[in-house]
Amino acid sequence: MDSPDSTDADSAPTDRDSACFEAGIKFGALYHQFAGTPVSPDSSASLETAIEESIENQPFCESVTVDILTEKLEAEIDHGYTELTGRFMEVEIVVDHEGVEVVTCMEMEDGYPLMKVESVSDE
Repeated sequence: MDSPDSTDADSAPTDRDSACFEAGIKFGALYHQFAGTPVSPDSSASLETAIEESIENQPFCESVTVDILTEKLEAEIDHGYTELTGRFMEVEIVVDHEGVEVVTCMEMEDGYPLMKVESVSDE
């Protein structure tokens, strides 16, 4: 049995594995940092920018695009605002780690904000 300090070339993460992991970290931070934030159609543009700029600060993050769906917000507004959830956002995150680009997105699937890998490419 191998010791905990030994590494096996077959089990060491590849650059592609690490790039995908980094993309997942960005989505976890984005969703769990901003879910529940009070938002209205009037504040949605500034919140989009705040989310994008916040997540872009993280290592290996090339770009973040957040679109808060104001039409859906308007349908849910109660007392002038509602809480931000995945059903009100479309998000794309691009990560570049060691020359591997990962494009990820978040979209609703069966009522759940599913985050998924769209593509992985070696540059």
